[in-house]
Amino acid sequence: MEGVEIPYTPRYPEVHETLERTRFVVLVAHRRFGKTVLAVNHLLKMALLCRRERGSFAYVGPFRNQAKAVAWDYLKAYSAPLPGIQVNESELSVLLPSGARVRIFGADNPDALRGLYFDGIVLDEVADMKPDVWESIIQPALADRGGWALFIGTPKGINLFSQLYFRAVDLQAAADPDWAALSFPVTATSALPPAEVDRLRREQSDNIFRQEFLCDFSASTDNVLITLDEVDAAMRRPAVPETAAAWPLVIGVDVARFGDDATVFFRRRGHIAFMPDVLRKLSNVDVAHRLMACIDEHRPVLVCIDQGQGTGVIDLVRDLIRTPETSIVEVPFGSRALKPERFFNRRAEMWVAIRDWLRAGGRLPPGDALRADLTAPTYDYDASGRLRLEAKDLIKERLRRSTDLADALALTFAVPVHPESPCRPRRSSPPRPGRYNPFAGDAWG
Repeated sequence: MEGVEIPYTPRYPEVHETLERTRFVVLVAHRRFGKTVLAVNHLLKMALLCRRERGSFAYVGPFRNQAKAVAWDYLKAYSAPLPGIQVNESELSVLLPSGARVRIFGADNPDALRGLYFDGIVLDEVADMKPDVWESIIQPALADRGGWALFIGTPKGINLFSQLYFRAVDLQAAADPDWAALSFPVTATSALPPAEVDRLRREQSDNIFRQEFLCDFSASTDNVLITLDEVDAAMRRPAVPETAAAWPLVIGVDVARFGDDATVFFRRRGHIAFMPDVLRKLSNVDVAHRLMACIDEHRPVLVCIDQGQGTGVIDLVRDLIRTPETSIVEVPFGSRALKPERFFNRRAEMWVAIRDWLRAGGRLPPGDALRADLTAPTYDYDASGRLRLEAKDLIKERLRRSTDLADALALTFAVPVHPESPCRPRRSSPPRPGRYNPFAGDAWG
């Protein structure tokens, strides 16, 4: 289609340059940046340039009605000057003379996307989409034709969009040519008049302004228990094995019997949390045998197991255990806190212990899922002034999965420990049973 011109002047040509050389781009931008116009015109250009037979391109919003209201008129307006186009109002599609088609979809009806293929796709307001739309449906739909994807949105806390952005940041830093992360706070653009920016800064709360206009993922709410900055600092922090060696090794075990959740073994020694073991779709017997192998290899002083799904594992491990220095502790998340005057239940107490440990210099292994888990829960206070954590069901509804990794880490704080342990000095033979009492003292390690 030589000589065809789309009636669009790019406001951000550097973004288009990145889009044309990179397969997966995560674009974080402030409100009124012009994300939808940019995305629709990129889709049209790529569709016009597509040389594949029956090229397929799509714009996907969280809801079909929302996607139609936001993008459909733009798609029709910018494609109108193109000769020979066919507009289908019922399908929300534009067919170009080359045979390439651009369609509007909603992520609220994932079945409409199943079985399709795409040469390129835009996912708008990704924070409001279920993760499996990208992971299980759209990503495979791009695979056979090597399609590209543009993720656009404004921060809304920790969710699929934030995970994709941080993954893109890490891969871009590692010089992966397929991924790029772009961030445009209002201070880096001229989309809004300075006087209007000043008004918004004055009239909105600091958190809302930081989230909506400064593209700050950690500013989504005032009552997040563990902030993104705290987690990122802990993931960048170097480990100091010499200091950690004075503390006992503790393993937290969050058990999930089949289903979509994962069983996680999380090891921690003092300020160092090690890379967790993640198991899926295993029976209690299989989990117990895997845990026994972990205990035999690492010889922990404490193994704290979630009582909810883990009762069968607890009984089996107690029957099988061969390391007399290891204590098996069953922990009911909903039980009375060790300090009931401060915490609503044991779960809140353990999570606050994670936060305090991070602030005191705790070191975390890297990982998008762990980052999302730890920064997900909010908190409030009950009528007695005790700190109460957001309910697990509400978090799962928001994240579309359980915080298995963080819950396993929390279990390593179920019982206070102190540094006088068999870990120092190291011995050539196992210590005698009863030499170490992990329940003494009031240190969390």
